[in-house]
Amino acid sequence: MLNTNTSGVEYESVSDDYLDQRQLKKGAAGWILLASLGVSYVISGDFAGWNFGLEQGGFGGMLLATLAMGIMYLFMVLSLAELSASLPTAGGGYSYARRAMGPWGGYLTGTAILLEYAIAPAAIAVFIGGYVNELFGLDGPLVYAAFYAIFVGLHLWGAGEALKIMMVITAIAALAIVVFSLGLIPHFDSKNLFDITVNLDAAGASSFLPQGYFGIWAALPFAMWLFLAVEGVPLAAEESTDPARDMPKGIITAMVILLVFGALVLFLAPGAAGSDAMKDHAAPLVGALQAIYGTDSALATFVNAVGLAGLIASFFSIIYAYSRQVFALSRAGYLPRFLSVTNNRKVPAMALIIPGAIGFLLSLTGEGDLMITMAVFGATISYALMMLSHIILRAREPELERPYKTPGGILTSGIALLLAVIAFISTFLVNQEAAFWSAVFYGIMVVYFGVFSRHHLVAKAPEEEFAAIANAEKELN
Repeated sequence: MLNTNTSGVEYESVSDDYLDQRQLKKGAAGWILLASLGVSYVISGDFAGWNFGLEQGGFGGMLLATLAMGIMYLFMVLSLAELSASLPTAGGGYSYARRAMGPWGGYLTGTAILLEYAIAPAAIAVFIGGYVNELFGLDGPLVYAAFYAIFVGLHLWGAGEALKIMMVITAIAALAIVVFSLGLIPHFDSKNLFDITVNLDAAGASSFLPQGYFGIWAALPFAMWLFLAVEGVPLAAEESTDPARDMPKGIITAMVILLVFGALVLFLAPGAAGSDAMKDHAAPLVGALQAIYGTDSALATFVNAVGLAGLIASFFSIIYAYSRQVFALSRAGYLPRFLSVTNNRKVPAMALIIPGAIGFLLSLTGEGDLMITMAVFGATISYALMMLSHIILRAREPELERPYKTPGGILTSGIALLLAVIAFISTFLVNQEAAFWSAVFYGIMVVYFGVFSRHHLVAKAPEEEFAAIANAEKELN
């Protein structure tokens, strides 16, 4: 056992075949598949969840919140494009923070990402139940269980197969947004955006900001739902064909598409049916079409049926994301090592099944909006730490090979860092209960690392080897 006093961690020796038992399938994804993966992570947010921001801040509050979060995500994606091309491992943000801030920084970042990805599918499962209820009159635990079982099972089949299925589902979901947009553009009326009753007691209240200035803050977590999880693309680095080229191209393409989709749903759903009607609707895109064309209209039924694919796409892809995050943390010893063992199809089975079971139990609460806030809590912590990692690595390792460089450099990542901190604070303003339980989970995981796993890390893991090589090069220089 080797003790590294500088970071307060200890490494355990492992068998020679340790990494052989923890191999992912190489070359499973090119840049087009990566871009599709980025869109699929997020696209469910276009179909449900974002509209709760209208209730918190009205259209004006939601619009300003979306502009702020759109900038944050765009700048973060440009920063991650650089990091993912330079350090292509399955750990994604955890790997970058590990390189920049050591084992503690890596673990804090990876755990925050895991909190986001473990909870987000549970929220999406609740929204899937809403769409299935509109179609078939079924909702609740049986629906949630069926979707978890089917899509965890598909991932167990194999990464390449799962990603190709996901790409098809994402394309279908994108078609639903196009049809929705074409159906509502002729019926858009800007007056409908501002029909929420003004809270005269709120500071700065107006028809544009019916809940006043506070509404902008309160809408931030729901504005994030239009982009949440696009940062997960780098988790596929070890399964991509050419990470240095494909990662930047894939994640930036995904972000551009998501900005367009976000603008379409934000303006057209409330602009056609009214913000007040959309602010708490379980299926806002379907509800907007029903308000214009009738409850049983072919257009609304089509978008409802096909729109379910959008929720499924994100549900499907974020299951992939949490499994790869668990895999990377487990392989390096930060989480129990059995979670990273891969089967004969190069799939980490336990990293899929165990978080899936936890997510299913969370979905039984039926509190989709609460779980959005919990996911945002973890996401914003990880965003701040990833952007800090970008800044540190730019300053400390200017010679690091960077096949892609972030436009604007540390100014870009610095702005994203500031906005991430603001978004983190907003989770306490929107739902203190959600923030509290997220903090409890995060605290338990930190204690686990401090008491146990930091004494049992694996030096052979790619993230640890990268750090060892970097330290050796620093000493030589």
